Amino acid sequence: MVRALPIATALACCLVNSPAGAEESSGPSLLFNAYGTLGAVYSSEDHADFVGNLFQDEGAGYSATVSHKVDSRLGLQLTGRLNSRLSAVVQVVVEQEADGDYGPRVEWANVQYEFTPDFTLRVGRMVQPSFMVSEYRKVGFATPWVRPPEEVYRLIPVTNFDGVEISYRSHFGGYTNTLRGTYGRTEPDWADGEVSGEDILTLSNTLEWGDLSLVASLGRYDLNVEAFDPLFDGVELFGAPGRAIARRYRVDEEPVALFSVGGRYDPGHWFLMAEWAGTSTEALLGDLRGAYATAGYRAGAWTPFVSVARAWAANEQATPQLPTGAVPPQLEGVVQALNSELEDLFNLPIKQRSLSLGARWDFASSMALTLQYDYIDLRSDSSGVFTNRQPGFQPGGSASVVSLSFDFVY
Repeated sequence: MVRALPIATALACCLVNSPAGAEESSGPSLLFNAYGTLGAVYSSEDHADFVGNLFQDEGAGYSATVSHKVDSRLGLQLTGRLNSRLSAVVQVVVEQEADGDYGPRVEWANVQYEFTPDFTLRVGRMVQPSFMVSEYRKVGFATPWVRPPEEVYRLIPVTNFDGVEISYRSHFGGYTNTLRGTYGRTEPDWADGEVSGEDILTLSNTLEWGDLSLVASLGRYDLNVEAFDPLFDGVELFGAPGRAIARRYRVDEEPVALFSVGGRYDPGHWFLMAEWAGTSTEALLGDLRGAYATAGYRAGAWTPFVSVARAWAANEQATPQLPTGAVPPQLEGVVQALNSELEDLFNLPIKQRSLSLGARWDFASSMALTLQYDYIDLRSDSSGVFTNRQPGFQPGGSASVVSLSFDFVY
């Protein structure tokens, strides 16, 4: 019997941590690793695009009936070890960028110093440890799905940050506990304009005991979204109501809190994993929640699985509107256009349910094919995971998404 998920996780950890055998050798070493996904995605919604994350410009549906851009990527990593304590890693990922084209981007570039084998310090660009599979969320071979459930993972779509991390691993009885503290900033590329997270502080903990892993994370950061400024600048021109809307919802150094808990149980023949996460802010995004549960059964090289997920708002926010009756007739069209943009903006948070059915075939030791069907049911006031919305798209309704991916690690 092949334990696909644990093996994949171990391979992913080889990609993202120090080279194998490093503890046995105190001399310099250099190790090259790679991972990749070649994907194809079909969406039944042809008035908008289904995308893999918030920063993608094109996807399946409107831009292409079948899109390879949603999940396809190539990751290249070089890990160097100077001695038994000091190492460095650089990882470059080629995937769809904010402008819709493919290009290389530095995902990680950091230096690690081991005070002891269990107490480490890292400085540079590294993983943002907000969720259970954050460490390898881009490594398709290391997860059972084609992509991690967006109901949870889109809450914090950034995958890395620039800063510092301190990690301490302890052992007691049959338990292993890893505590991480991180601090830094991030500025991802977004087609709609500049966005950044400042003073990102995260505390995460992983407890492992045999076949069981439990993960919890707590963090906060200051969010800046300059892409929304032109809209709020226009809204402010319409007197006291406009100024009140802009002052209340402009995203300028807005504090955001993040919290998540998750668990995975994997005795071998089957596995069960679940995660719950949320964000809290007084900005326009409000308090958002997401959760999923996935179960799978292994039969030789085949792993069928089922997953359910949900994203919702913990506190519903009514879309603010500029009054149209108090403006001259020649400006009513401008006010209506601004109100329409406000409505689109407040539809950004995903509110949906999804059911996923899939099967993975590990046809080689480091290669796999995964077929996944997603049925997505949107809330009436949300566009869900769909972007690049065109005339004719209506929030609410449902859509079917079919994905096929070929994943490998080297």
